Amino acid sequence: MARLLADVEPLRRSAPFRRLWAGSTLSAVGGALTAFAIPLQIWDLTHSAFAVGALGIAQMVPTLTVGLLGGSLADRMDRRLLVLITSSCLAVVSAGLAAQAFAGLGQVWLLYLLAAVQSAFLAVDGPVRRTFVPSLLSADQLTSGMALTRLSFQIMLTVGPAMAGLIAAVPALGLRACYLLDAVSFGAALYGVGRLPAMPPQPGGATRTPRAVAEGIAFIRRSRELAGAFLADLSFTIFALPTALFPAINAERFGGNPRTLGLFVTAIGVGGLLSAALSGPLRHIYRHGLAMLCAVAVSGAAFAAFALARSLWLTLVTLAVAGAADTVTVVFRSVIVQARTPDRLRGRVTAADYVVGAGGGQLGNLEAGALGSLTSPTISALAGGLATIASALAVGLALPAFVRYRHQPDAQAEPSAASSASQTAPT
Repeated sequence: MARLLADVEPLRRSAPFRRLWAGSTLSAVGGALTAFAIPLQIWDLTHSAFAVGALGIAQMVPTLTVGLLGGSLADRMDRRLLVLITSSCLAVVSAGLAAQAFAGLGQVWLLYLLAAVQSAFLAVDGPVRRTFVPSLLSADQLTSGMALTRLSFQIMLTVGPAMAGLIAAVPALGLRACYLLDAVSFGAALYGVGRLPAMPPQPGGATRTPRAVAEGIAFIRRSRELAGAFLADLSFTIFALPTALFPAINAERFGGNPRTLGLFVTAIGVGGLLSAALSGPLRHIYRHGLAMLCAVAVSGAAFAAFALARSLWLTLVTLAVAGAADTVTVVFRSVIVQARTPDRLRGRVTAADYVVGAGGGQLGNLEAGALGSLTSPTISALAGGLATIASALAVGLALPAFVRYRHQPDAQAEPSAASSASQTAPT
């Protein structure tokens, strides 16, 4: 049984990683409240699946435009300082969302605007946070560290939506309490990052922004492993994550109760949480490309089954299976990205990874919402699941080098000075 459980050795050995993990987890739960509240508030105001899906445009544009530029910035300045700045700005945006909810403005355009500003800061904050892990842990702990990072995400995905559904269903609290709690939770994130060692740029890092972005993209294009990982993740995020359809499907099948809507995302989180908690065997799998494609195909099949499910229990089971497979996908993709990228390019490549994941998800919400409005939510979800399976097969056939890729921890570079210091840093 011990071999099945997640390897927590990185938390024992590295006090900075432990503080970062704890602070990020608490803040992520708060962020889940806002992620639940914005689309639900738009649905309450419009009762339109397309309007909820259009939220993806407001989030995708800043993600694509700011994300890659933020990666080059991360390779030019102290990454710790950069995250402290972006996290503080994100707290202010959450406070703005709370203010509009308390004021009862009810303006969809304002929600789109605040969501766009939030996405712009997240497009810098998220990728830079991911670069912390290889700087704080040794090479042999990287897979375990990424699994723990994913475990943090799954805790958020499990606890956050369930809390949000309960809070939103209480008239005295409602969505405004979700936004307010998110703003307060950023205190934990700032504490975790504030106690990290300085992370100045490495020699040979980014130069001018346009040239630096081009250099990062060129590196990804030359690496079949990175290209395969990005394409596999893109096929999942565009086709197999129809969260924009959740309010419509909940209203159509289960009466639109906010508690039930919260269970949809919670089910994904529970499946992913179990997968992350039992991630011990993942450190013994070295064919990361093949494993990632198999997990993407399983996720697609689960979402196709979700589209056809009619009972609540079967709906939640299919979403849980999709969440479990998605966790495996993300862990292996994260290890491939961090293991195959030199530190001087890590900010830009990780930013591209974030843009692919976040931008693909937002584009997928737009696609799912538009198709759901033209046909039905059920047809849209079913088509997305089947398209995911086909895309995974296509990536495997087009990039055989990605399928054959084997992770070799012993071949990675030695940990940086920050990593060495973190092994003995006091709590």
